[in-house]
Amino acid sequence: MRVHWHRRDLRLADNRGLTDAPDRPIGLFVFDDDVLAHAGAPRVEFMLDALEGLRGAYRTRGSELLVRHGDPATVVPRTAAALDADVVSWNRDYSGLARERDERVRTSLDSAGVTPQQVHDAICHEPGSITTNAGDPYSVYTYFWKKWRNREKDEPRSIPELARADPETEPLPSVTDLGFDDPTADVPKAGTDAARELLDAFLEADVYRYGEARDYPAEACTSRLSPHLKFGTIGIREVDERVRKLLDDSVGERRESVAEFRSQLAWREFYAHVLYFNPEVVTANYKTYPNPIEWEDDEALLEAWKRGETGYPIVDAGMRQLREEAFMHNRVRMIVASFLSKDLLIDWRRGYAHFRELLVDHDTANDNGGWQWAASTGTDAQPYFRIFNPMTQGERYDPDAEYITTYVSELDGADPTVIHSWHERTPTERANAAPDYPEPIVEHSQRRERALEMFERARDDNDE
Repeated sequence: MRVHWHRRDLRLADNRGLTDAPDRPIGLFVFDDDVLAHAGAPRVEFMLDALEGLRGAYRTRGSELLVRHGDPATVVPRTAAALDADVVSWNRDYSGLARERDERVRTSLDSAGVTPQQVHDAICHEPGSITTNAGDPYSVYTYFWKKWRNREKDEPRSIPELARADPETEPLPSVTDLGFDDPTADVPKAGTDAARELLDAFLEADVYRYGEARDYPAEACTSRLSPHLKFGTIGIREVDERVRKLLDDSVGERRESVAEFRSQLAWREFYAHVLYFNPEVVTANYKTYPNPIEWEDDEALLEAWKRGETGYPIVDAGMRQLREEAFMHNRVRMIVASFLSKDLLIDWRRGYAHFRELLVDHDTANDNGGWQWAASTGTDAQPYFRIFNPMTQGERYDPDAEYITTYVSELDGADPTVIHSWHERTPTERANAAPDYPEPIVEHSQRRERALEMFERARDDNDE
């Protein structure tokens, strides 16, 4: 018998770890306290829902998903021994901490005389397989994308035969059993069926306008697949195959729009490669400057940003969407990240930690890459002198303030021209338009100059 240790592959279909290792598998999931320590309640609830569906899929096929709690380096070999299994398979993870954990498990299995079988599954191409002509990993997305899009992809795998077994297992815990408060956000439905429903609906219509509408949050023209890709409730090969078929069948602007969506799949993979070769970026700047960046880290400003009470409407809408839905539109993620690092001059790591706690789709590689891009500290990052104007961004991408007023109730009924010029209005005009909405906590033009000065000091390689 073989044990398959599930982590970020909570599905049976298109799962290479289940199909590419010998013998029929029985499933195992281990609640690891070291992983849970970095989780947030919305992600845990989504994960538990996905596990419920996965366990049901195993049982429908006469098998079982075992549930255990503890250190995987101890639990995985013990489970294998109890089942008299001679192989344990799992799909590779690419963060530094995950690789350290997996090495400990591999060593423990070797000592127990059990064969560890690690399989490539989570992304289309393993780190190190797409490189520059000199053999180095890419640090610029555009060049990575040109090779990624033309590289042959594996076909999705079918569900394999599973081990016929009914061993004793633990019940699935609740969010509170695991030490979290029940999430206040509306967490989306998890599981492969839910992921496929989202994919079907998106590819039926919205993908054809994705290229022109994806940056407009009120349009909601995104797939919402990110938590499913994070937890692997749907396989990346299945998604990419469906998108490629549409690409082959489309022409003109429709084809360009489908290609734009496919490029976002490549962005996720690009950041996974970056993290694999640079595991330190989780806590350190990817891009180094001669001098430290002098972040100000004002706690009062940080708390106002978290609450969505900055007086910058599109920033506040994004932060409130995050709190209500455990999700934020991607364009707005860039805006709020830029605002934190360039207007409030707060270290990007503080914002990353807040997103990690609240986002249902938090992915270490993708979120870290996005935050460092906005903060001008990452690979292929926004140049430090290009600073988003939050009012201009709101006017450009939410011209009718439809997105803003969905989440900022104090502005409901206010004229969009007033909303988009809130920073320019007099106290009397603000009181008349929306008396309960706060005044701007900083002046953007002044903070922009301070941000430029901050980065120029960091860039100054003069020893004087």
